Amino acid sequence: MANGMPNAVWLSQTALVVPVSPRSGNTVIVFLWTLPTIGLLVNSFRPRGPQLTTGWWTAFQTGDLTLDNYRQVLFDPPGGSISFGRALVNSFAITIPATVVPILMAAAAANAFAWMPFKGRSWLFIGTVTLMAIPLQMAFVPLLQLYGGGAHWTIFGETITLFPDLDLLNKPIAVWLTHTAFGLPLAIFLLHNYISSLPADVFEAATIDGANHFGIFWRIVLPLSKPALAAFAIFQFLWVWNDYLVALIFLSQNPTASPLTIQLVNLVTSRGQGTELLPAAAFVSIIVPLIIFFSLQRYFVRGLLAGSVKG
Repeated sequence: MANGMPNAVWLSQTALVVPVSPRSGNTVIVFLWTLPTIGLLVNSFRPRGPQLTTGWWTAFQTGDLTLDNYRQVLFDPPGGSISFGRALVNSFAITIPATVVPILMAAAAANAFAWMPFKGRSWLFIGTVTLMAIPLQMAFVPLLQLYGGGAHWTIFGETITLFPDLDLLNKPIAVWLTHTAFGLPLAIFLLHNYISSLPADVFEAATIDGANHFGIFWRIVLPLSKPALAAFAIFQFLWVWNDYLVALIFLSQNPTASPLTIQLVNLVTSRGQGTELLPAAAFVSIIVPLIIFFSLQRYFVRGLLAGSVKG
């Protein structure tokens, strides 16, 4: 008994007032989550022999660290036809257009679906969102034919050119056009949820002041939609930057235009040489996505949750 109360009641009430801080548990989870990355980072500075024979934690005792792995990865890879430095530039040439172009197109389309009344708007929006269910892989053969020879339709002996042969195959533009096309449905869906939740009074006031649709979109919608734009930019950038399959399919005959993901595979030769370069190459390939994510992370959660509830 304590103060006239039964022991069970006193213990239960005492347990309710014990402060519990989640910080220690979060710290342990973060440490366990980042431990493999720390090991990869340490191994990226170790020579081939110690990498294959000892654990990464022994590097702090032996001090066998070197920058040769990064030098060889960036300027003199053993297996790839081009250096990682050149592949880094190729990745930017593919990823930047494949991120910026769908953002601008999707923002304009989402604004039209949200605030511009026109006939069949709801059905057209449903059809656009439905395109997210189409697998990317099923479009490879039609896109290869489209980029390599155009699209033609023969009817009653007459050949009609639906899409001219622009000779896009084995060029970076073929890769970022593909990513743009398949990224648009998700982008329109995410941005529509956000833009439709913007206050209608702002649009009514802008219309009364004489602003047209483009002025409202450029001066009001885009500035207010920064969280949603940043959220999709992170998704799209990471997807395109880490893509291997699309780049392999559409750049198979042009190795000098291949991005980092292709060269990462080519680092290891047929005789197994170059395995010690993989940790360094992995860190070269992830440094840019990390910078993008940490630069835009304050918008990330806001952009994903905005428009999900209304109150």
